[in-house]
Amino acid sequence: MDRNVDLVLRSTRVVTPDGTRPASVAVTGGTITAVLPHERGYGSELPPGARLEDVGDHVVLPGLVDTHVHVNDPGRAEWEGFWTATRAAASGGITTLIDMPLNSLPPTTTTAHLRIKREVAAPKAHIDVGFWGGALPDNVADLKSLHDAGVFGFKAFLSPSGVEEFPELDGAQLDTSLAEIAGFGGLLIVHAEDPRELAAAPQRAGAKYADFLASRPRDAENAAIEGLIAAARRLDARVHVLHLSSADALPLIAAARRDGVRLTVESCPHFLTLTAEEVPDGATEFKCCPPIREAANQDALWQGLADGTIDCVVSDHSPSTTDLKTSDFATAWGGISSLQLGLPAVWTEARRRGHSLDDVARWMSTAPAALAGLDTKGAIEAGRDADFAVLAPDETFTVDPAALQHRNRVTAYAGRTLYGVVRSTWLRGRRIVADGVIAEPWGRLLERTDRP
Repeated sequence: MDRNVDLVLRSTRVVTPDGTRPASVAVTGGTITAVLPHERGYGSELPPGARLEDVGDHVVLPGLVDTHVHVNDPGRAEWEGFWTATRAAASGGITTLIDMPLNSLPPTTTTAHLRIKREVAAPKAHIDVGFWGGALPDNVADLKSLHDAGVFGFKAFLSPSGVEEFPELDGAQLDTSLAEIAGFGGLLIVHAEDPRELAAAPQRAGAKYADFLASRPRDAENAAIEGLIAAARRLDARVHVLHLSSADALPLIAAARRDGVRLTVESCPHFLTLTAEEVPDGATEFKCCPPIREAANQDALWQGLADGTIDCVVSDHSPSTTDLKTSDFATAWGGISSLQLGLPAVWTEARRRGHSLDDVARWMSTAPAALAGLDTKGAIEAGRDADFAVLAPDETFTVDPAALQHRNRVTAYAGRTLYGVVRSTWLRGRRIVADGVIAEPWGRLLERTDRP
């Protein structure tokens, strides 16, 4: 072992790229320098100055990477904010998040706006934070400069976003933006719902979830994804489908990838753990776009995860103030807050379906890190950041909104009993959460590693 090691984290269950095994993880200056056999415990043989942290049988996972978070700061910080968002994330085992460019004012659509966002985030970040840029009808000329400034890619909508300062792209505008982004090797991430299919769907105000579900049909997702695939194929562009909820699109996606289209896909904890059949009328804490669909659709999404058609699972944490969650599904703000709960929610359903924590780590850490090109995140192996989530996977808890770190504690998971208690979270070798106690901010602001 390197004599400069300052920390050895030991467990009988460490999730590594080669599977879960007993191990001692050596850390030097915030970086993993070795993953050693557990039996070489270094009790009396620790390098000078190193400390041993033995977590027993708790599972050590790579810190989660959440690439889909709406922090809303600045401008709508009463909805969330970097201080509360990163505390909630850390409490849920997330050590890196990438902030979406909209719902903040200003949106992250120019380098000047990116500077504002970074200045606001820097003193409040309890975990590492990066930023997506936005692709709008009128900012094509800004995309390359944002890319050079270190954003991880560009978010676009194909239907109205819900906020007037972030308009959607029509077909021609999508081609223009995608051609520009492909030209400098960037990534476009897309909210894929087709506006024509949405306009043709029945639109009924009121408290009935069935009416809301009918207003956001699977065909809207399917048509948008089909068009996006065609554009990516035509322009040889790299694209990512955000928050997939329609399992009907999985064959389209799989076929496109077999044909060489550079396409990745995410889904979210709420689509994998909640079903339309259980949403009470008027319970708009369950509202999101695209919507939570039926149980049979959920089964197919899990199959898409199992066979690799869906790459990753990220939160789409989209909070709002309580007053915007009216009982009318047509007018209530659409978004589900799950930063602190995503890991136990997914693990609860994954274990029921026969999946392992190795699978969960791949979906919620390794794959999101790869999506964003975060080559020092997402795995417990030498050379990566010493980011860990220590989990008691067989312990349960009942979700109490009052115990959440989110600024607004409206949650679709209230009252649910979940498996998996996060005992501690570590960022670059420093423990930032221990049994619910959160340390002072230790996060860094991240940029793409391949920027000029």
